Amino acid sequence: MKQFDQRNQEMTQAMAGDAGLKELTRSWFQRCSQYEYSYHFTWMGRPIIQFPQDIMVMQEIIWRVKPDLIIETGIAHGGSLIFYSSMLELVGGGGQVFGIDIDIREHNRVEIEEHPMFKRITMIQGSSTDEDIVRKAYELAKGKGQVLVALDSNHTHEHVLKELQLYSPLVTRGGYLVVFDTIIEDMPEDSFVDRPWGKGNNPKTALWEFLKTTNRFVIDREIESKLLITVAPDGYLKCIKD
Repeated sequence: MKQFDQRNQEMTQAMAGDAGLKELTRSWFQRCSQYEYSYHFTWMGRPIIQFPQDIMVMQEIIWRVKPDLIIETGIAHGGSLIFYSSMLELVGGGGQVFGIDIDIREHNRVEIEEHPMFKRITMIQGSSTDEDIVRKAYELAKGKGQVLVALDSNHTHEHVLKELQLYSPLVTRGGYLVVFDTIIEDMPEDSFVDRPWGKGNNPKTALWEFLKTTNRFVIDREIESKLLITVAPDGYLKCIKD
């Protein structure tokens, strides 16, 4: 295994330094986004709206970190909640999932609540930056060990920066705070004309500003090096200090 791991590290580093491959990856990503690629996958029957590559890495993180609580902002159809719950089921123990969304559609709520993996899930409707909802998250985290936070709601700079400030204290050394859709900063200018976010105003710009104010988190470049294809470039933040 040591030789296997060493070989993998060498190859991922070489791959990360391949400028031509990076350009091909960028071109592929932009092209497939025209076809709403991330909408084509489900997890245990629920649309997950993520790239499979990111889900694979989240699986690795959850298995390694074994969080007692996973907080996700942004629920949509609930596929990610079901995924997190199923991973905690495999890990064993009493791990819980807390999902927050400003608008939990009734048909989605019904499907999530009827799913066999719902037994580990708590959902709440409202803004992830609302004082009462943040208080609820902290109440759920009280007495827990490791907390994993995944931010995937409103993608404006202001909102994500506020989420980072509010939820980052819940993550302790060795844990992760994952910021999805940082890829917005790397997409063409006209990619999000019908959205309040875009270049210069998105999760990546918020993340960059947040990192200037803390020494508790670093970007896990090893994850990004092996992924290549991800909606979260710079977005896998590892906590290195309590």
